[in-house]
Amino acid sequence: MEMPRLQKQYETEFKAALKKELGVSNDMQVPRLRKIVVNIGQGEAIQNIKTLEAAIVELTAITGQKPIMTRAKKSIATFKLRQGAPIGCAVTLRRQKMYEFLDRFINVSVPRIRDFKGFSNKAFDGRGNYTVGIKEQIIFPEIDYDKVDKLRGLGITIVTDAPNDAHAKALLSKFNFPFRK
Repeated sequence: MEMPRLQKQYETEFKAALKKELGVSNDMQVPRLRKIVVNIGQGEAIQNIKTLEAAIVELTAITGQKPIMTRAKKSIATFKLRQGAPIGCAVTLRRQKMYEFLDRFINVSVPRIRDFKGFSNKAFDGRGNYTVGIKEQIIFPEIDYDKVDKLRGLGITIVTDAPNDAHAKALLSKFNFPFRK
């Protein structure tokens, strides 16, 4: 299997540029992508499990990998939520699938977002990870608009091994991640 375009660019161009830009001496100190976690939380799955099944099908189409079902960690009576009840689904992408997904996300899906002005610079968690929320799943070309029963949002977390947010932002900027100017 051939190496994805973004991974090849990272290995050949970005790594050396980042090493110089961040002033690190060792190749192992250069930040890199660890994994990308894509998840859909379906609150109304409590009443209707069919919405969760549709979300699983869509997440499989978007990522090319079968999602796991996420369950409630604790019971919350006001939301009629019981511990262990299925409330969403998530996929963890690593290695080649991760780079392929990131490439499709940045270059194909993001340009399809209406009134898009760039992603926030403040969505880093302090440990070099970046999370972005997407309001509707139809920006992905893998989703057939006619078969969508309802619009769902999804969360995409990009996990890096950068020691801080500045290094992670430099890494994502190399991949042409569309940050707000």
